[in-house]
Amino acid sequence: MSGALLSVKNLTIDYIGEEKDFRAVDNVSFDVAPGEVFGLAGESGCGKSTIAFAISRLHKPPALIRKESRIVLAGRDVLDLDQQALRNFRWREVAMVFQSAMNSLNPVLRVETQFYDVLRAHKGMTKAQARERTAEMLKLVDISPDRMRDYPHQFSGGMRQRIVIAICMALGPKLVVMDEPTTALDVVVQREILQRINELRKQFGFSVLFITHDLGLMVQFCDRIGIMLAGKLVEQDSAEAIYKTPQHDYTRKLWAPFPSLHGGPQL
Repeated sequence: MSGALLSVKNLTIDYIGEEKDFRAVDNVSFDVAPGEVFGLAGESGCGKSTIAFAISRLHKPPALIRKESRIVLAGRDVLDLDQQALRNFRWREVAMVFQSAMNSLNPVLRVETQFYDVLRAHKGMTKAQARERTAEMLKLVDISPDRMRDYPHQFSGGMRQRIVIAICMALGPKLVVMDEPTTALDVVVQREILQRINELRKQFGFSVLFITHDLGLMVQFCDRIGIMLAGKLVEQDSAEAIYKTPQHDYTRKLWAPFPSLHGGPQL
């Protein structure tokens, strides 16, 4: 894609074993445009989260990214960055909302301290500056700044999820990777969080790589979707095309369990 913010080319990742290697991601290529929401869907174990970790270079042995792989964000190949450049890259360029994000907060630290840790490490902010930025970010996710001195257990699951998203947004990243960001939340809270993410995306212009096994949720939120199967990207198209005219047999099977509102045969 011309002018892509993120370009993943020939990404191949193996987990090295004593007897044989396991190929978790097999020659995957896709682009994400500025301001776009690109979704990766597929069953558990198909390689979605492995790709997400690769984009931020979070893998450790026995994971191995093969030489032919390229991950280019805003013109820089992430795989060529040294440790200092990588430290500056994470959170500033790419932020990540992990699976079960609402449990990612440190239970023994106040919310303002968890913002401060990020802002001090990457921006060198004082506590007063960090507190001001924290108040600003909490307002963006509809949480009162008065609650920044509360502990995570004092918030509901949906509010903790929004706090994690606010921390991710604090440094103004170009790309936000969301790995199952609404796991364990009820459908009403899921909708509220995705609506808020979409509003923030339109306001700040960042791109989103959205990862889930819930294809119905993804179609409502994403501009384009890629379908993963056994480490391969077997289909990618607009969300509308994936919903109305899926080309791959596996994509059609993913839609099959969804009941029709109007009756009649399924895909």
